[in-house]
Amino acid sequence: MDLETGVNQNRVKKESWKTILTLAYQSLGVVYGDLSTSPLYVYKSTFAEDITHSESNEEIYGVLSFVFWTLTLVPLLKYVFIVLKADDNGEGGTFALYSLLCRHAKVNSLPSCQLADEDLSSYKKDNIISPAPTTFGATLKSTLERHRVLQRFLLVLALIGACMVIGDGILTPALSVFSAVSGIELAIGKEHHKYVEVPLTCVILIALFALQHYGTHRVGFLFAPVVITWLMCISAIGVYNIITWDRHVYRALSPYYMYKFLKKTQRGGWMSLGGILLCITGSEAMFADLGHFSQLSIQIAFTFMVYPSLILAYMGQAAYLSQHHIIESESYGIGFYVSVPEILRLPVLVIAILAAVVGSQAIITGTFSIIKQCSSLGCFPRVKIVNTSSKIHGQIYIPEINWTLMLLCLAVTIGFRDTKRMGNASGLAVITVMLVTTCLMSLVIVLCWRKSVLLALCFVIFFGTIEALYFSASLIKFLEGAWVPIVMAFAFMIVMCIWHYGSLKKYEFDVQNKVSVEWLLGLGPSLGIVRVRGIGLIHTELVSGIPAIFSHFVTNLPAFHQVLVFLCVKSVPVPHVKHEERFLVGHIGPREYRIYRCIVRYGYRDAHKDDSEFENDLVCSIAEFIRTGKMGLNVNGEDLRKDFEDLTVVGTPSTHLSGVQLHEDEDVSAELVGTSERKEILSPRVTKPKKRVRFVIPESPKIDRGAQEELRELMEAREAGIAYILGHSYVRAKQGSSLFKKIAINFGYDFLRRNSRPPTYTLSVPHASTLEVGMVYNV
Repeated sequence: MDLETGVNQNRVKKESWKTILTLAYQSLGVVYGDLSTSPLYVYKSTFAEDITHSESNEEIYGVLSFVFWTLTLVPLLKYVFIVLKADDNGEGGTFALYSLLCRHAKVNSLPSCQLADEDLSSYKKDNIISPAPTTFGATLKSTLERHRVLQRFLLVLALIGACMVIGDGILTPALSVFSAVSGIELAIGKEHHKYVEVPLTCVILIALFALQHYGTHRVGFLFAPVVITWLMCISAIGVYNIITWDRHVYRALSPYYMYKFLKKTQRGGWMSLGGILLCITGSEAMFADLGHFSQLSIQIAFTFMVYPSLILAYMGQAAYLSQHHIIESESYGIGFYVSVPEILRLPVLVIAILAAVVGSQAIITGTFSIIKQCSSLGCFPRVKIVNTSSKIHGQIYIPEINWTLMLLCLAVTIGFRDTKRMGNASGLAVITVMLVTTCLMSLVIVLCWRKSVLLALCFVIFFGTIEALYFSASLIKFLEGAWVPIVMAFAFMIVMCIWHYGSLKKYEFDVQNKVSVEWLLGLGPSLGIVRVRGIGLIHTELVSGIPAIFSHFVTNLPAFHQVLVFLCVKSVPVPHVKHEERFLVGHIGPREYRIYRCIVRYGYRDAHKDDSEFENDLVCSIAEFIRTGKMGLNVNGEDLRKDFEDLTVVGTPSTHLSGVQLHEDEDVSAELVGTSERKEILSPRVTKPKKRVRFVIPESPKIDRGAQEELRELMEAREAGIAYILGHSYVRAKQGSSLFKKIAINFGYDFLRRNSRPPTYTLSVPHASTLEVGMVYNV
């Protein structure tokens, strides 16, 4: 199943207002579920311990002022009006920024990159122009390209952001659902609530994760109405509280109240910023989910719906608390539900739980997405990725990650059992991701947008100072819950680094031990062995040269297939690769050798094909390459493989309907009739009642006799069947390696390799057609 990767419908240009408003409506359910539920726990976390609510109201007004300006400066100014513009062909998130930097400065961590990849339309869409040699941007670019340490630091920075997003995917569902359920204390009484809160939260979380494999497309149409209902509910309650309790609460929006707050509370006020920080939880989702919507639709939804609703909700809570200094339910404390009129508490509780579930769903889906991106870029072990919708791009499900998240989420809920420590943990994860985004954005401003370094410095100093202040307030709560995201991120970071390091060393071993084309030419057209009917598909990670494992085949096997294809499935640092540019095909050796190289390219957001259609697409791409008449070597047999021109870009069959098409017929006795415009090359009749394969090729332009014969042989080989030759590697650290390398390779990487999924293309390979050969890699 190859999902449509085109996301042109998500572009702002040429979109009608109806489309934009529809996307804005849909984004409310997908993007803003987490951010919209933040009023449930912000005030409760802020006033949990560090500060108290006094008669002077300086604390509550100061917190409101901090919340207002934090929401205004970070989500509204930074994300909506600046960061959203740094999209990677319509995609957003930490890895989108890293991908942009990889293309504008050659700091790509993928070892299999080629010059041909730079000709991809999505690669060149940014109109990459090198900065003038005298500018700071040119100096910074050359510095990054020269120093491997800086390149690795950039990768580690992106991985830290990814790890914290994963940590947020564990903490946010626990915090949101528990905060929503905690209102049950005011509905059923404090004598019984402690026996209900944690079990009910766990039941909701288990149900949430258990239903992930169905995908969100079945109930996704309910997400936006739930969030809209919630936003209207909290804004209406906010307006009611303002009118009823304190009509002058708007004065607290002045920055002067922040100064009074810090002057009075001092260290306690600084430490309470970790709770205030939670008001922007979920802001990163605006950028991370950009690929599903358009920039303008997200801007409209936040500016005209989410932002005003949240401000009214926080002002309403502050207005109520300014007149209520003694809370009736002391065990509940200062929370959202105390400001809700008693008659509305039960229906609001139900809506809050539904909104919390929607917000949790969004962050879980985002976690799946970031892990898929990490895996595509070679920074995470291969996992099973299930596309839950054949129509909606980006909806995936990863079983192993889903159950891991569920167990960790339940552990956090049962272990903490209070909003305070959950908030401390979630806040640190959120602000770390924002700091990473700020650092990467400063580089994007200089290298990609080619703006003044002064502008980049202003950006990183202004927003970095705000986020560093919140980061320090969150980090000081290390022993009170903030250690959880650090430990989780450290564990995921170790996994990512070991997998990336081991994969890189394995690829370097393949490159150093690959067989030269001269050796192949010396064997002659028959390769020194008997060539039998069929296609031999040799999987390799090399994009040039012949893998060392092929020499083992030739040395030890008495016969080999009449058509050999060296297949490389790789990822490139762009979000999507068009179907027209999916395949790179070329000859290895002269035409009569019948040996081809085929490179299949996917973007880090693309869905990989893993079914039988891939075989037909592969054979058709080779046939179309043969029809075009381009050769991989020149007439003198000079090896041109170091240059990317020896490979021809060929799209999937659906993109060249006027080219070669492959058809399979069940009835072998059926007469096949050509048309005046197209002709068919048929394979000789076989005695076994198998499917008959035929190529339908255009009548014009004429193809030479050699190409016709080559097409006939390819068709006969396809009809005889495809054999899959897979290399099974045993990676070991070579003698004399350091202790660290031996531990990382012999234990860490080996453990991850044995417990990870095989490459995508091997999942649907029939066992009867598979030949697997082991090989020891001494890296």
